[in-house]
Amino acid sequence: MHVGFWAANRSNTGDSLLCCQPRLHRLAGTVEEGLERFGTPDIIHDNGIWLWHNHQLAELAKQYGIPRVVSIRGMLEPWAINHKWLKKRIAWWLYQRRDLKWADCYHATSPSEARNLERVKLGVPTRVIPNGVDVPELGPGDARKAFPKIKTALFLGRIYPVKGLPTLVQAWARVRPNGWHLQIAGPDEAGHRAEVEREIRTAGLENTVSHLGPVAGEHKRSLFLKADLFVLPTYSESFGMVVAEALAHGLPVLTTTGAPWPMLPERGCGWCVPPTVDGIAAGLRQATSLDPHVLRSMGAKGREFVAAEFGWDRITKQFIAMYEDVVENKRASSRIFQQTVV
Repeated sequence: MHVGFWAANRSNTGDSLLCCQPRLHRLAGTVEEGLERFGTPDIIHDNGIWLWHNHQLAELAKQYGIPRVVSIRGMLEPWAINHKWLKKRIAWWLYQRRDLKWADCYHATSPSEARNLERVKLGVPTRVIPNGVDVPELGPGDARKAFPKIKTALFLGRIYPVKGLPTLVQAWARVRPNGWHLQIAGPDEAGHRAEVEREIRTAGLENTVSHLGPVAGEHKRSLFLKADLFVLPTYSESFGMVVAEALAHGLPVLTTTGAPWPMLPERGCGWCVPPTVDGIAAGLRQATSLDPHVLRSMGAKGREFVAAEFGWDRITKQFIAMYEDVVENKRASSRIFQQTVV
C-alpha cells in the first residue's frame, strides 16, 4: 500500500516521525499538483470541512470518480456550528452541504460525533474509529517522584473559548484546593489568553494558577509526567486527543460531558462532570481530596485502558477495513449503474 500525504500548510514536509517510510509520498504544491504527482489513488481521505482545499478535494473526487472518506473532526458539533455561525451557514448552502452529500463515508472519532452526524441527514454512512494513541515507554527515570508537598493539576491544549478555561478558573477559585497548583499550557488563539488571565486576577489566583505558554516535545512529556491530575473543562470535543495522551502518561483525568469520555469513572481512571462551574468544582473537590496513592493507581488504570483500546495496531486495522469497504462499495455501485445504463 502506498500513501500520498498532502497538507495545506505544508506540515507534511517536515515531520521526522514519518521520514523513513518508503511507501509514504509527501506531496507538495496545490491539491491538483499533489494528486498529479501521486497518480490516481484508490481512495481519498479528507480531514476536516469548511476550508477551500476540502472543497477542492470534493470536486476532484467527484470529477474522477474516486471514493472519498471525510473525517469531520468535530466541525459539525453543536458548539462548533454555533461558533461563527453566519459564515458557516453561507458556506453550507454555497458548497459544504453538496460536498458532504458527495462523500462515500464519514469518519467519526466517537459515538457522540456519529450521532450528531446523523442529524445532517445526507444519507452517507458513518464509521466510528477512535484516534490512535502513542503509549510511551516509561523507564525508571520517568517514574513520578516521591509525593510533593504541592501537587499539580494540568490543563494542556489550545487557549480557546471552546476549552472552557474561564469556567475552570472560576471553579478553582470556588474550591481553592489546599496544596494544589493549576498549570495552563498551550498556544493562545484569538487572544483568549487575555480573558483567562483577567479571570485569574479577578479571583486573586495569581499564586496558584500559572500560564506556561505553548509546549511540545520533551517539555510536554515532562509536564504530563510531573502532574498529578489532568483537567479538560471543555464544552465540546469530537474525541479529546489530549485526554488519551494524559491517560497514556499515567494521569487520572477530570473532564466534562462535552468530551466523549463517559467511561472514565467506570474504568476507574477519572471523572466526567457537567461543563459548568458547579460541575467542575464538584469534580475538583473529589479529585483533589484523594490520597496521592489513589490518584496514581487511577492513572495506572488509565494507561492500561488506553493501551488496550487505542493502540495503533488495533486502530490501523480498523482504518484499512474501512478503506476496503468503501472502495468495494464504490465499485459495486459503479457496476450496478453500468448494468442499468446498458
